[in-house]
Amino acid sequence: MLKKELIPSEKKIWLSSPTMHGEEMTFIKEAYDSNWMSTVGKNLDEVERIISEKVGCRNAVALSSGTASLHLSVRLAGERLYGTHPAEKGSLSGHKVFCSDMTFDATVNPVAYEGGEAVFIDSEYDSWNMDPAALEQAFSVYPDVKLIVLAHLYGTPGKIDEIRSIAKKHGALIVEDAAESFGAGYKEKQTGSFGDYNVISFNGNKIITGSSGGMFLSDSEEDAKRVRKWSTQSRENAPWYQHEELGYNYRMSNVVAGVIRGQLLHLEEHIADKKGIYFRYKEAFKDLPVKMNPIDSAVCSPNYWLSCLIIDQEAMCPQVRGEKEALYTPEEGKSCPTEILSALSGINAEGRPIWKPMHSQPVYRMNPFFTRYGSGRALSNAYIAGGEKGADGLPSDISMDIFNRGLCLPSDNKMTEEEQNKVIETVKACFE
Repeated sequence: MLKKELIPSEKKIWLSSPTMHGEEMTFIKEAYDSNWMSTVGKNLDEVERIISEKVGCRNAVALSSGTASLHLSVRLAGERLYGTHPAEKGSLSGHKVFCSDMTFDATVNPVAYEGGEAVFIDSEYDSWNMDPAALEQAFSVYPDVKLIVLAHLYGTPGKIDEIRSIAKKHGALIVEDAAESFGAGYKEKQTGSFGDYNVISFNGNKIITGSSGGMFLSDSEEDAKRVRKWSTQSRENAPWYQHEELGYNYRMSNVVAGVIRGQLLHLEEHIADKKGIYFRYKEAFKDLPVKMNPIDSAVCSPNYWLSCLIIDQEAMCPQVRGEKEALYTPEEGKSCPTEILSALSGINAEGRPIWKPMHSQPVYRMNPFFTRYGSGRALSNAYIAGGEKGADGLPSDISMDIFNRGLCLPSDNKMTEEEQNKVIETVKACFE
């Protein structure tokens, strides 16, 4: 129940919806007029060229989704590391892979597609991304692991230098999931250029959208050719349909590429809009017991895709989350994500919970999980039950702590300052 009645917005205030400009239609019409409506055409060629140059990878292959790009990246890594396997088993058959814990499940599902077992690595508070200390703990138990799948959350790069150094020490490859961070930089290099295989997404809510679509990026021309072939059903160079290995229908269409081509003209504008939203929230909430999602401006320049906040522990009112529902008890001067999200819904605004950690998802609940203190399963359960903390006073399960106390705020490019002020007023009212 809201502590203060607020008037709903006349129109929906979205979390992050597509922001269209008009040039998209020019390139869609070009595809239509030229009759290149399928998986070849100038839009595809231009999108691959532009993104390759922007990110700083030599080769780009436009695919139907970020998930498709992750799948083929993981398949490539598995075959490079372990050789080919029967199609029904997958290229990672029987092997473990270290994966970001707090992310969307599209990051880690491709490991299962290829027969591997995801081992989840806890987050750290500095960026909410993979914790290098937890990664080292995982290698101490599973020293033979040779693949890391690293995601950058909400447009902010993780601790790339430290993770790459650990990967190099252990001879491991990296799949970099930059689906949420296209346009973000780390030490003057773009995310999507740090892994052995790299992925970005053009899903409908991303900073640049094609309504769908993704991109595989690599410096290896051979790998790019493999992905291009796999994405078009692995057709061989023969006068008939000849197939000698498993393929997929993963290629992007020239029409979707037209939307992306038009969007790319506005990337820096979108980032500037998102940055403005983030800092208006940060200024408005400076007297509340909350913090915005962290940014280390000394090493990274985010794309500010989503503005998020985390409530100070002492300002949390009681909250209980089940598998599909949540309850809370209102308390004066305190709040919780469940209350704030309910209040935002009440003014016709869309917020979201933070990504629920993968190690707590029913489908992956039996997979190994590591924190900076070691094997994290027992620690995680202790934290959930009674707030167990590690030797340095931090929660033993940082991913779950961020999930419990954090939420994503409306971050739509088209949100007016008046609409954002309504969101701000609503959040403040929850702490009265």
